[in-house]
Amino acid sequence: MSEKYLYEKLVEEFGKRTLAQIEVPASIKNNLNPEYELRPYQVEAFQRFICYYEKNFEFKQCPAHLLFNMATGSGKTLIMAGLILYLYEQGYRNFLFFVNSTNIIEKTRDNFLNPASIKYLFNQDINLGNRRVRVSPVENFEAINPNDINICFTTIQKLHSDLTTEKENALTFEDFRKHRVVLISDEAHHLSAATRNQLEMFESTWENTVQEIFAQNEDNLLLEFTATHDYATPAMVEKYRKKVLFRYDLLQFRNDRFSKDVVIVQSDFDQEERILQALILSQYKQEVAAKHRINLKPVILFKAQRTIAQSQENKTNFHRIIDGLTAKHISSIRKSNIPLVQRAFRFFNENNISDEQLAERLKREFHQDFCLSVNEESEKEQNQILLNTLEDKNNRIRAIFAVQKLNEGWDVLNLFDIVRCYEARDTGRAKIGATTMSEAQLIGRGARYFPFVLPGSDDRSRDRFRRKFDGDLEHELRVLEELHYHSINDSRYIAEIRQALIEQGMMDEREVTRDLKLKESFKKTQFYKYGIIWLNERRPKDYQRVRSFADLGVKKRNHTHIIATGRGGASAVLANGNRGVVVKDETRRDVKVKDIERNIVQSAIDRNPFYTFANIKRYFPNLESMRDFISAEEYLGGLEITFQGDVYGLNENPAEKLAAMCGLLSQIEVEIRQQVTDYEGTRDFRREWVQEIFKDKILKFDAQNPRAADDPDFEHFVSAKEWFAFNTVYGSSEEKAFVRMFDRRMQELQTRYEEIYLLRNEGHFAIYNFSDGQAFQPDFVLFLRQKSGELLAYQLFIEPKGRHLKDHDRWKETFLKEITNEVGGKTLMFEGKKYRLIGVPFYNNEDENLFRASLEAVLN
Repeated sequence: MSEKYLYEKLVEEFGKRTLAQIEVPASIKNNLNPEYELRPYQVEAFQRFICYYEKNFEFKQCPAHLLFNMATGSGKTLIMAGLILYLYEQGYRNFLFFVNSTNIIEKTRDNFLNPASIKYLFNQDINLGNRRVRVSPVENFEAINPNDINICFTTIQKLHSDLTTEKENALTFEDFRKHRVVLISDEAHHLSAATRNQLEMFESTWENTVQEIFAQNEDNLLLEFTATHDYATPAMVEKYRKKVLFRYDLLQFRNDRFSKDVVIVQSDFDQEERILQALILSQYKQEVAAKHRINLKPVILFKAQRTIAQSQENKTNFHRIIDGLTAKHISSIRKSNIPLVQRAFRFFNENNISDEQLAERLKREFHQDFCLSVNEESEKEQNQILLNTLEDKNNRIRAIFAVQKLNEGWDVLNLFDIVRCYEARDTGRAKIGATTMSEAQLIGRGARYFPFVLPGSDDRSRDRFRRKFDGDLEHELRVLEELHYHSINDSRYIAEIRQALIEQGMMDEREVTRDLKLKESFKKTQFYKYGIIWLNERRPKDYQRVRSFADLGVKKRNHTHIIATGRGGASAVLANGNRGVVVKDETRRDVKVKDIERNIVQSAIDRNPFYTFANIKRYFPNLESMRDFISAEEYLGGLEITFQGDVYGLNENPAEKLAAMCGLLSQIEVEIRQQVTDYEGTRDFRREWVQEIFKDKILKFDAQNPRAADDPDFEHFVSAKEWFAFNTVYGSSEEKAFVRMFDRRMQELQTRYEEIYLLRNEGHFAIYNFSDGQAFQPDFVLFLRQKSGELLAYQLFIEPKGRHLKDHDRWKETFLKEITNEVGGKTLMFEGKKYRLIGVPFYNNEDENLFRASLEAVLN
């Protein structure tokens, strides 16, 4: 059995749970751009590095040479920025960023250095060790500011040249010998050409140059980042087996819903009609986004096969098509039998957009001024800012014409269509052709997800960077989660590009779709036509009620500060181990903050950037001044510090008081950050029509997912149950067991209730946790109407949950209980009818009797 990779051995050594419990330090979380909320896999990448850096284990290598294998679009540059912040705290000040492309260098410089850039990586103010820190570009590491983050940006070619040819102000081997340097290599697969091609190590190569500067100082670090690591070539396996710290490939990235889904749009149209079809679909996406108040300008890439001349010809033909475009041309595309195209025209009809209007919009949107060619290097450099800011609201570029220049290092989120402007193919070989593979790689770059939130949701929604409609493929907004690749209808080529995309991780051959449908009999009921469901909303957290630390959950306990005396001692350890150093005069003294000199307290506050008045006012809006914050009993004035040690000289020791105040403020900051949330769920519930919330859906699954398995027995079972609204449940065994249990209680329920309906919630609605606004989609909602003359109806939220998941989702059960306790006692009214809302504790088939008792208790 072959030896495992480093990322696998770390899990074996420490366990997944231990790694997951490693805290990402505030130096990272507070100093990265707050617009970039850390995703779970990014947190895991940081945890693995911190584990490797801080812990000792048998297979650890020093100096550290590590590789992060992360999918295109997964935020590798954000990980670099976070690691720079972390390593600054460990004493590193000098960082070398290098890559093979000038284009990537310029883009990265902007992301690291330009606060005005829409992709700037850091917070506006970087605070490390109670000090504001600057990021400074440098040419070398001589005469640098030791308090700055000093980054030298260079290409691997220039680095190799500078080190092998003496030049003024250039980097030298001495820089890497005298200073501790963190070497950061992006697109690092280019760095291993010598290993991959079996070149001798004494040959002068980029790879050898990097290895030589890395070895100059035992404290240097080499961190490599790539989306396309080679796990097949034996020499690469041998070199990197102990270096791949984190692996998060494109398939996992896609399956975690962080990318667009790739859809191949193949048609028998000629090239001009294919181009027009792509334009219509692009405009369809823009119109759908505008309807839902999403600011989107979708971009199309027109890909030439091999030469710049072909790309220039494509651009000329494109402008001819646009200039001569009429409603008649639009109408000719209506004959397409592609469901996606039919859906687009149906949308235009429903929203009163005529063919004439569509033609005029396309002519305006794709005017020559809004089209860009990036084939020549001069064009690419000249248009670099436009290329890197395609998502910017002031950037009006809609079409890009290229051959190969954008295959690497291009970060764009609003690319939604790629048009293959040629019909030749290189199929017929035993393996996928190079052209097809490069097309797949380009598609992978274009599949970065365009973040958006659903209308009515908050802009900082946790789901804005993820696909939202894998569970509802017919949703109107689903088209904004797809990248459309427009191609000829050639079965052999389509098979090859599909296989290439599968190998790249951009398609999953195991995917299946399933239909979840409301029963026709249910759609005819009065309840479906006129019934309502009560739901709450998420809104920004209101801190107006907060008038003290206690109101925010900050505990009023003493902060202990140990006074450093400088004393020590030595003694022999006896066999019984009871003897040690004894300090005879250790005592304790409690001192109130308001009794500490005001200038000392103010100095401690000034040293911590968290305690600006504007920031404190955000959490304590009723605070009048910083003086009140310091002296009032409800805030600092009500706290004490316990000094421990030689307290007799404390009055003449302002340094210890200052250190103690800094410690107290840090403790309070941690507690405030733990308690603060941006949102809360409303305790007022609004009514929605049942028929507007519950609709048929097409669900998408991995074929190996047990939820996707056909279950004819269960489908037959629910088909005869009038109280069950859908044709089946694509869910866990626990959820199906709940439905069967509910059926066993039906006879008893029918003696007391009428209009009994159980509806499966397959992403149809969410309710929001009162305390932090976290979204929760209960698996079922039950509607009951009493038979008595009171016209009283119950709405119950129900969540079956396996025992192994109960602790992880404990907050959901708490929320369900809060609904019963805080809302269930109130009567909601609509059109003379009364409603009660109830949250039922988790159902588990092993605790079925307990659940039945709980259900009975809440109903009674």
